[in-house]
Amino acid sequence: MSDKVIVVMPAYNAANTLERTLDDIPPGVVDEVIVVDDCSTDDTVEIAKRLPVTLIEHEQNLGYGGNQKTCYDEALRRGADVVIMVHPDYQYDSRLVPHFVGLLRLGICDVLLGSRIRTRREALACGMPVYKYISNRLLTVTENILTGQNLGEWHSGYRGYRREVLETLPYHRNSNDFVFDTQFLVQSVSFGFKIGDVPVPVRYMDEASSISFRRSLTYGLSTLGVVGRYWLHQLRIKRSPLFLPK
Repeated sequence: MSDKVIVVMPAYNAANTLERTLDDIPPGVVDEVIVVDDCSTDDTVEIAKRLPVTLIEHEQNLGYGGNQKTCYDEALRRGADVVIMVHPDYQYDSRLVPHFVGLLRLGICDVLLGSRIRTRREALACGMPVYKYISNRLLTVTENILTGQNLGEWHSGYRGYRREVLETLPYHRNSNDFVFDTQFLVQSVSFGFKIGDVPVPVRYMDEASSISFRRSLTYGLSTLGVVGRYWLHQLRIKRSPLFLPK
């Protein structure tokens, strides 16, 4: 029996892009799509109800990290062997889902990221703000050096996981905010999972979700803090629950 593949979409105000994101997933690759709505203020829920997806509605806004926790809990509960997270804001190209699935099924990677930065020219031409490009590059280089990885980008929202990763990592101890992604990746390093990435085209547009410069700065400092906690834990100076088994 083949592995069960579930795509999860953490949604917030994705009414204008949800259906387009779903339509781009090649047919026959995914067994189920789970959309978790985090109290959207637009018509995301109404649109999701008429699409072939499993819809879960939060009763209160839990944030980006809190949304992912629900996504992964539900995917595991429904028997997923491979889980792909695709943002429903149409920023990432969901046509690549089968390629994520193939690399994960073969065990080449346990964690797979979609890298938006193949070249500087391409990233900026697609609309990535200059300050985001510069901060992304600086943070990614720093995180690669400090964790022994060689990823093209640490801050992608296009991600795929084998079931074992979600069963192992104590992701419920992570933040409910955007730094959840970095915590999850550093946890994957700490627990010895194989991490890789593939290039993906990206679209920056009005509908694509984004955070302000101030929140980006806070996020960047928070990600460095996660790596610092990882090293304190590795050196046995200060144990962190983020890197302890469930």
